[in-house]
Amino acid sequence: APSSSAFPPGLPSSIVGGNKDNKDGKSSDGANAGGSSSAKESPYAPKEYNKETMDAKHIKSFADVKGCDEAKEELAEIVDYLRNPAKFSRLGGKLPKGVLLTGPPGTGKTLLAKATAGEAGVPFLYRSGSEFEEMFVGVGSRRVRTLFQTAKKKAPCIVFIDELDSVGGSRKQWESHTRKTLNQLLVEMDGFEANEGVIVLAATNLPESLDAALTRPGRFDRHVAVPNPDVKGRREILELYLKDKPYDKTSVNIDALARGTTGFSGADLYNLVNTAAVQAAMENLNEITGPTLEFAKDKILMGAERKSAVISEENRKLTAYHESGHAIVALLTRGAYPVHKATIMPRGNALGMVMQLPDKDETSQSKQQMLARLDVCMGGRVAEELIFGSDMVTTGARGDLRTATSLARHMVMHCGMSDEVGPVYISDEDRSSAHSTISPSLLAKVDTEVMRLLREADARVSRLLKAHESDLHKLAGALLDKETLDGSTIRGLLSPTLQAKAEAAGNKLDAKKSVKRTV
Repeated sequence: APSSSAFPPGLPSSIVGGNKDNKDGKSSDGANAGGSSSAKESPYAPKEYNKETMDAKHIKSFADVKGCDEAKEELAEIVDYLRNPAKFSRLGGKLPKGVLLTGPPGTGKTLLAKATAGEAGVPFLYRSGSEFEEMFVGVGSRRVRTLFQTAKKKAPCIVFIDELDSVGGSRKQWESHTRKTLNQLLVEMDGFEANEGVIVLAATNLPESLDAALTRPGRFDRHVAVPNPDVKGRREILELYLKDKPYDKTSVNIDALARGTTGFSGADLYNLVNTAAVQAAMENLNEITGPTLEFAKDKILMGAERKSAVISEENRKLTAYHESGHAIVALLTRGAYPVHKATIMPRGNALGMVMQLPDKDETSQSKQQMLARLDVCMGGRVAEELIFGSDMVTTGARGDLRTATSLARHMVMHCGMSDEVGPVYISDEDRSSAHSTISPSLLAKVDTEVMRLLREADARVSRLLKAHESDLHKLAGALLDKETLDGSTIRGLLSPTLQAKAEAAGNKLDAKKSVKRTV
């Protein structure tokens, strides 16, 4: 079952294709949910999960792993070796001793390791990095030794260390007893040959924090990236989670939902489907529907509605114009993400927000897109000033200004998007360090260029909103009346002239994943 733990209780569950890493598993050494007696015999033994002693429903394979095809391909040769080691040894080939799975939280690194063991049909020895250390000095080193002693007896097998950064971080950062644990891990990985049938898999979302000695060739020398899924992967994951749940196939568009969840991890998608199921139950429905999935997505992205919040009519009006300013600028600025939804319903810590979405998965942004983001950030504050006067501009725009300033600084310092400063990279440390190699005159130019970008964005947005003030009033009025408007409704409210300009700017209004602008 895709929504259940890959192994019995006691092992932290991870879902790929739901790629959800659950950190609530028991860490006591006596826990032994898989059927092996090793953990009962010694308080230092790892948890063992053996395919031969487990229920079939708890065994995972690559078929259960969705959204990370490249990572599965990387690990397929590990499976091939464990099944047929002679195939490699006859040619003198050696597989890496250690494979490091890296990626954001919730992408399914743990389940991928379980699936590798399930495919190969070998024992799976598990330790979380945080389980090595306790209050007694020396326990960590002994647990490392016991882990590898057990692995050699069980070979061929897979050793999996979850959250490796908690024990494998740079030795400069840790106490002496923690360094001893890491040193023991280094010794043990040097103490067995590559073809002994023991493969060490480890997972971390902080690979940059690992000690260099741990990632050198001969130890964890192969890194397998497990990123957030792309649109194809998200569709597969959603299908996996919905297949065992009743849902309305007429109102649920899985393709649109996959396109609309850019940046979601498998764990996020699991939460999305689960939240929709809970909402459907609360509404006494017999199945998950499109509206319940939309409700779940809004709740995850925007926070829960604070319907009981007491907001004065004056503040509601100001928030409506603020959000309308964001929305209209996003509509009319080439390079801006299309608008998905605007609301003045308080959610989380925000009084209102405009949600934008990218049309597709992106790995980089153009200068045009970054300038458009600056303009959209300025839209709320400029709308307040235009309608209520400069003396009535509120602190609600501080988040927008913080985002805009950081973005402008990023453009100038890191992306070479300033003709005055030039194509140069200036690190944040260079600005703050007393030993900076960057001249004071160049740093002064950076500050000047950042201010120029912000002032120019403010001026552009001011001209834009003054030219379309009537549409600003119309949209704000609709928000005051309805509180929440989706993209198609916003389009219908705007004047034909503004709609034509929005089309010319290349901005469409539909329901996909969001970038939030909040008050």
